[in-house]
Amino acid sequence: MTTRTEAAPASYRRSPWEAWGHRLAAQRALLVAAAVFLVMFSYYAYMQPVGLSSNVINTAANKGVLLALVAMAQTLPILTGGIDLSVGTMLVLTNCLASNVVNGNPLMTAIGIVVVLLAGAACGALNGFIVVYGRIQPIIVTIATSAVFFALALWLRPQPGGSVNPEFADLMTRSTYWVPSSIILLLAVVFVIWIPYRRSVIGRAAYAIGSSEQAAYMSGVAIDRAKFLAYTLGGLLSAIAGLSLTALTYTGEARAALAADYTLNSIAAVVIGGTSLFGGSGSAIGSIFGAFVMRTVGDLLFVLDMNPVLQPLFVGIVLLAAVSMGSLRLLRIKNKLDLYR
Repeated sequence: MTTRTEAAPASYRRSPWEAWGHRLAAQRALLVAAAVFLVMFSYYAYMQPVGLSSNVINTAANKGVLLALVAMAQTLPILTGGIDLSVGTMLVLTNCLASNVVNGNPLMTAIGIVVVLLAGAACGALNGFIVVYGRIQPIIVTIATSAVFFALALWLRPQPGGSVNPEFADLMTRSTYWVPSSIILLLAVVFVIWIPYRRSVIGRAAYAIGSSEQAAYMSGVAIDRAKFLAYTLGGLLSAIAGLSLTALTYTGEARAALAADYTLNSIAAVVIGGTSLFGGSGSAIGSIFGAFVMRTVGDLLFVLDMNPVLQPLFVGIVLLAAVSMGSLRLLRIKNKLDLYR
């Protein structure tokens, strides 16, 4: 009996330069989003009358991280070929809950934080359960659950109010040696949640499902478990954003416009960051840069003394352009495997 130990033909080998070229091509959208953000933020800093101070960086970071967390929550279901239109209302619900329970002594504050995180994960799990076992389209499910979540938020906070532990709020929003605490929180979320998820079997399964659910099923991928976890983690990330919002505002408020704004902007951030709305391609890191691009647009409008009413117009134009570019990219590709080379 003989064994085959021959090396692969030269035509199938890739040089290190080709390998790096393919890696860069796969991350093209992420790199473009990062470059756009750096250019926009540099101009924003240049236009600041006081220059790039610690307060300017901290304020921009706090606002950007809020949207970045919600955009990450939106990315996970989209990777599976779904969508979550309840991320904004989960943010509002956990904000209202946090304004009730994240207060008192350090022990009570810690318990309150855990309660808020569990509530967010439970909301996401509810979405995932209905999508997976109810066999209903995610867009329908999350529209329905968003109404339920907003009703709960109104029940918790009929009027704006509440309180939060000042030490917790200061810890979440302050800046130390020019490094905002919100950026540290975002990095912790990336390293503790996103990277382990992305490298896990179930994380890779999410990409496979978004690429082709039928092929993933025939390959033995745990489709139900992967979808359920994606929506559950989305709820957890929305709860972290809700805690951050409570720390920034020291209060809770059930405002429909706020929920709608974060939901729409999270989709725009996901698209700008290079994640395909068809699923199977993208990264939460790209969504983070997309979120900072969206927030910097608003800051630039303020610095340039433009009418704030125009911001939704710019958001719509950016979202339409990003979706159009993503669709054109798919139309040019004859073999969908080219997306991952």
